[in-house]
Amino acid sequence: MWDTIVLGSGIAGLTAAAALAHRGQRVLVLEQHLTPGGQTQTFQRQGWTFATGVHYIGGVGPFPGPDGQFGRLLAWLSNDQLAFAPCGNPYDIVRLPGLEFGIEHPEAAYRQRLLERFPHQRIAIDRWFGQMAQARRAAMSLFAMRGMPAPLAWGLKLWRGAEVEAMSRRTLAEALAEVPDPQLRAILGARWGDYGAPPEHAPLLEHALVTGSYNAGAWFPVGGPSRFAQTLLSVVQGAGGAVELGASAERIVVEGGRVAGVDFSQHGQPHSVRAPRVISAIGAPNTAACLAESAAREWQAELLGFKPGLAYLSLYLGFEGDIEAAGASAANVWIYESLDIGSAWRQPADEDAPGLFVSFPSLKDPRSGDKPTAEVLALCEAAPFEGWLGRPAGERPEDYLAFKAWVEARLLAQFERHFPALAPMIRFHELATPLTQQHYVRAPQGAMYGIVMDAGRLASGALNVRTPVNGLLLAGQDVSGAGVQAAAMSGLMAAAVLEPALLRQLMG
Repeated sequence: MWDTIVLGSGIAGLTAAAALAHRGQRVLVLEQHLTPGGQTQTFQRQGWTFATGVHYIGGVGPFPGPDGQFGRLLAWLSNDQLAFAPCGNPYDIVRLPGLEFGIEHPEAAYRQRLLERFPHQRIAIDRWFGQMAQARRAAMSLFAMRGMPAPLAWGLKLWRGAEVEAMSRRTLAEALAEVPDPQLRAILGARWGDYGAPPEHAPLLEHALVTGSYNAGAWFPVGGPSRFAQTLLSVVQGAGGAVELGASAERIVVEGGRVAGVDFSQHGQPHSVRAPRVISAIGAPNTAACLAESAAREWQAELLGFKPGLAYLSLYLGFEGDIEAAGASAANVWIYESLDIGSAWRQPADEDAPGLFVSFPSLKDPRSGDKPTAEVLALCEAAPFEGWLGRPAGERPEDYLAFKAWVEARLLAQFERHFPALAPMIRFHELATPLTQQHYVRAPQGAMYGIVMDAGRLASGALNVRTPVNGLLLAGQDVSGAGVQAAAMSGLMAAAVLEPALLRQLMG
């Protein structure tokens, strides 16, 4: 009945399904949550609408060439139903003790502001941007190799493999160590939260790729991130496809060495559906857990051996009044309590977060209405929540609820110290913990970006779009890296493996 089954309705699953629908395929999307969209979904509380995982997007501006390529792809996928609003300039603001610095686009403007603020650091600044360009080239080669057929990937590896390997192993901390000024070091490394790996472990390649995606500006979906699921699933359904919500994949059925379908549970009832091809966008370890042990045993073992990345806490705030007049803006604010910008929150009940990321989605979306909101993120270790992770959603013991309330109060107080003019305007607050992330998007240990981002992950041959199981493909952040654009492109790469004519669209 179905040409392809897509597991997961995050942005990777959505783009894969919509691309295949454009090629006339009937696609079934299975989503374990009751709301589609994965990290692009939104939710409402008392009239406030909150975005869960989208804070800004690059590559969607009205530009020719690579700077607007992602936007053109989304316009084609959605039948021109997606629109994006600019997040202003600067689009990121870094706040350090005694210093505030706005990161502007294009990259030349960012570079010029750094030279004006740190005139004696010209050599270090020039070297930094040279490394960023080299690392971005290596990143594009790496992810191209992950989507190519083996012979082509082998050829590209011969040509660019040495550069890719060197940049994959070079950490952000190593590059920052060559920058003499501590304030400049902190500004250059501040945005590691965009991919969830502290400088000590973060590949310079990933830092360059993610931060560089905003060199032509940052944008936000008009109507909110839920527009991704609304528009792309409409395309899927228009081609005869469907989406099943509350459908948790239990087993990817393999018969005779190739995919034959998926067994899933829905509302407590078992179901089975057949298809000759499956694109899994539910994370690499989750995909392996859905396979019988005998299916590509060594490959599965490698996937299951990856550790999850850092978890996070997210405080959702609802306001009453004009928050823009009180100092809020469409720019994201990266706040660090010291020049040591490389630490995650280890003891959330006993200390303030070493760093905060603050976003005001309602100021980014021209259709947001008159209920202003903010999201306050803090990357954290999962260890303080380990005793409660894995429990069913309805099972939240009293000690967890008390711990959560304590952490929520601490995080709220920290936000109010940094935005005192906004504090009297807060009318609603709610904390999401690693348990929330684990429940809604099936993230191991509540990890923000899936498996840990380090050199081992980049070097692994197990994280290709093609898998050793005939008819099974991988998509999502584990394959391509962090962020909406990277994850979406992995879904398109997976679709192009099944429908090679899509490569023409990807190259346009």
